[in-house]
Amino acid sequence: MAGVALRGRTHPPQRFRHGIGDGKLRTRGARNRGAWLMWKALAAALLMKAPVMAQEAPRLPVAGDVQAKAPLAPDYADAANWSMAWQTLPEGATPAAKHGKVAVFFLHPTTFRSPDGALNQDLRDAASNQWTDESSIARQASAFSGCCTVYAPRYRAASYNSFAVPEVQQAAFALAYSDVERAFDAFLAKIGDAPFIIAGHSQGAFHAATLLEKRIDGTAQQKRLVAAYIIGINLSEGEFGRRFKSVKPCATPSQTGCVLQWNAYLADQVDGTAVQSYATAAYVKKFGTEEGRQMLCINPLTFDAGRPEGDASLAQGTVPGDPGKGAPKALVAHAVSARCEKGLLLVKPEKALGLEPLRGGVMHYHDVGLFWANIRANVALRAKVFK
Repeated sequence: MAGVALRGRTHPPQRFRHGIGDGKLRTRGARNRGAWLMWKALAAALLMKAPVMAQEAPRLPVAGDVQAKAPLAPDYADAANWSMAWQTLPEGATPAAKHGKVAVFFLHPTTFRSPDGALNQDLRDAASNQWTDESSIARQASAFSGCCTVYAPRYRAASYNSFAVPEVQQAAFALAYSDVERAFDAFLAKIGDAPFIIAGHSQGAFHAATLLEKRIDGTAQQKRLVAAYIIGINLSEGEFGRRFKSVKPCATPSQTGCVLQWNAYLADQVDGTAVQSYATAAYVKKFGTEEGRQMLCINPLTFDAGRPEGDASLAQGTVPGDPGKGAPKALVAHAVSARCEKGLLLVKPEKALGLEPLRGGVMHYHDVGLFWANIRANVALRAKVFK
């Protein structure tokens, strides 16, 4: 989130070729969206220094290993399989809602490293659960708690070991998604008739997009959707109307029933042309057209498609420092500017924030933290106006 160049002149794995893009990671693996997602998750897992469990496996895995070595499936009737770390807030945050009328279903990114060859996260492992809680749930899911009750399921997320072989990656993601669907059913049972938001980052965003496509778009559940915050993958504009038949991108800050996405890059480091080419190759291959290939970018400083640029005066609060153990650090206001340009969110954060990029200026770890307070305010607005 070792051994793989992840920024600069390398295309990082998740937002791009495999759906995991961080910069330009020059690899020759599968070019499908799942593969790219995995690469990005790999970047996330590695740079976020997730706990290492043992020695690296001596051989490449095969697809059958995913089911053969699958950890015990979580029981979502057990409270232990829902993280409560979203209740941990950075200093300077508005209080969490006590009885929000809107519920949030949040899916965390890849947080599991396992050099012993594990292909999916074992939810019985306390150390990896703690890392997930502190590096993602407390730092990302907490942004949604200002107006709403957050439900953050633990799921058998694909580990970076699965990313080396496309067929294994697909199987590991499929296993992870099977948990996501079961967790979503449990979530719906818990919240009754309440409206809801779905949100996720990186691998979690990949699963959130799949959930949106298979279980929400064009169904009765769509009427309950406040918004979908699908952050840190590479949805193309043309997928709306092709992949997603009914839901549309969010055009204004208060629009509901719509989808938001962005991928952050340092404005002075990213090779935008290369990123766009890699990030959208899977779209062109799938749909057979260049039309609509540009990535969707909604600026989280403005949340307005008609205002693609926002200066630092609009930045309500950034979480400083890289993801790590312990509670998030105190929010810093007016410390980042951002603009959407050809599908990329180009950012200029203050150096004092201490936010380290991946190679090529990829700010994948900070897609949420950069705009934490703005996201919090926007979620509250959409929840308030939802009818």
